Amino acid sequence: MSDLDNLNLRHLYYFWVIAREGAIVRAAEHLSLTPQTLSGQLAAFEAALGNALFRRANRALQLTDFGHTVFGYADDMFQTAQALTDVLRQPAEHRPLSLSVGIAASIHKLIAYYLTKPALSLRREVRLSCRTADTPELLKRLGQRELDVVLTDRQPGFGEASQFRSYRLASSTMSLYAAPELADSLSGNFPDSLNGRPFLATSLDAPYINALMNWFSSQGIRVNVVAEVDDSALIKVFGRHGLGYFAAPTSIRDEVCRQYQVVHVASIDDVRDTLYAVTRARGSHNDAVTELLKERRELMD
Repeated sequence: MSDLDNLNLRHLYYFWVIAREGAIVRAAEHLSLTPQTLSGQLAAFEAALGNALFRRANRALQLTDFGHTVFGYADDMFQTAQALTDVLRQPAEHRPLSLSVGIAASIHKLIAYYLTKPALSLRREVRLSCRTADTPELLKRLGQRELDVVLTDRQPGFGEASQFRSYRLASSTMSLYAAPELADSLSGNFPDSLNGRPFLATSLDAPYINALMNWFSSQGIRVNVVAEVDDSALIKVFGRHGLGYFAAPTSIRDEVCRQYQVVHVASIDDVRDTLYAVTRARGSHNDAVTELLKERRELMD
């Protein structure tokens, strides 16, 4: 038997009401009990806990130190219970939806925003939480029902096919960007101008990075990877400060250049970044996930 089994929640509720009202008589009126009955219930609760919850001073009730501690927990519990009651009283179509999205670290955050935005367009309130990690960790959390959907640049492996279902959401060609001074030196005689120049890689195992490395090789370019950063936003900050050139989807070219004050060097039509939404294979989606999946589309270059 757990300690929780020994805790009389009705007695705890009576105590909470007494503490809020500040007097047994007022609390008894609120609870539709006689003061004598409520006093007896309080005495039984204090006896079960082995400590006094109140001290009496000039006919007033004051919480003991122990009583303050118990009241803090009880107040959290019953305030939460009241909030839940209020939600459950609403019509189902008006209740807030919770949407927990896992976002692979290698996905560019501007695109993650565009892919998530449709789920927030419902008429009912959507409470969004986002978690960033590598894809294997996110899929693990998805399988444990800690997440509702995962946005990633790779599909689950063969061994995971029965557990998850993937949806192709968007695709874009890739472009190269750099701080203005570095970009000037890369623009002439492209792509030979890339040879040996500092390159910032989001993640060397990201699918688009593999495709980009193959493209470099086909062009005879010697790639000088000076940093591998598993965060698509941080790598743009490094690029902004001239530490190297980096790749990002062509579809967000204008916003990348404006937000990070970098220059578009060139687009590479042979390299694409394809993004997927992954859900559990079994179990229905909530309306927010369904809305997100409706927005499958090509990101225009």
